[in-house]
Amino acid sequence: NLSPRVMSNNLLCVESLSKYFHGLNEPKRVLEDVNFTLSSWDSLAIMGPSGCGKTTLLLIIAGLLPSSGGLIKIDGEPIDGPTRKIGLVLQEYGLFPWKTVGANILLGANLQKLKIPEKRLSEFKSVLGIEGLDHLYPHQLSGGQRQRVALARALILRPALLLLDEPFAAIDAITRERLQDRLLAVFGQRQFSFIIVTHNIEEAIFLGKRILVLDNRASGVKTVLENPGVGDPHYRTKPSFFELSTRLRSILEELD
Repeated sequence: NLSPRVMSNNLLCVESLSKYFHGLNEPKRVLEDVNFTLSSWDSLAIMGPSGCGKTTLLLIIAGLLPSSGGLIKIDGEPIDGPTRKIGLVLQEYGLFPWKTVGANILLGANLQKLKIPEKRLSEFKSVLGIEGLDHLYPHQLSGGQRQRVALARALILRPALLLLDEPFAAIDAITRERLQDRLLAVFGQRQFSFIIVTHNIEEAIFLGKRILVLDNRASGVKTVLENPGVGDPHYRTKPSFFELSTRLRSILEELD
């Protein structure tokens, strides 16, 4: 398991968060009174039925969408727009097709005029398994390779918090598990936190130290499950993994 570290309870604080979208007759309530915290070197998986506000919540935390009420703070500072402390990886990868892998990885760093040491760059490529691909273009890569390049681009900036929106959804099951392993490997070496939105029960349990379930009927948090087995590379074969899978499936079936 991941060894205990000194944790701050103040990395991310979500307090009484709400989000409404304007409708034809009345505002559409998507999120209402959502509260949770995330420590340093911590992970959270977010699940729930389609339309319950998972991606909306992630975009608000990223500073890309304004909330309708409440407060979100990172390191004690309110989030009022994009910040270098938060990285975002989407399902569609977000790679520029006309740029090489090497240029895509360094895109964010170049935009921020940051010089990335070659050693750090090599270490990230090695742990993510994308060495030797710098000269290729996205269309020449597999889906798994493209997602690893997107992860490298976000992580190379050393965000305190990484947000992942269904990052492995379009990838076959075996590659998906390998990418989950890669993410945990980087997580084990680098002190950052991450939040992953997923529809996949096994993925949520393998990656999230806690699993937050959103309820589309109440537009808020249905429950939060503790998941102490996370970080064990053999967790998928343990009885506790299957027990939590059964419990989580039952909760989600109630919401459909």
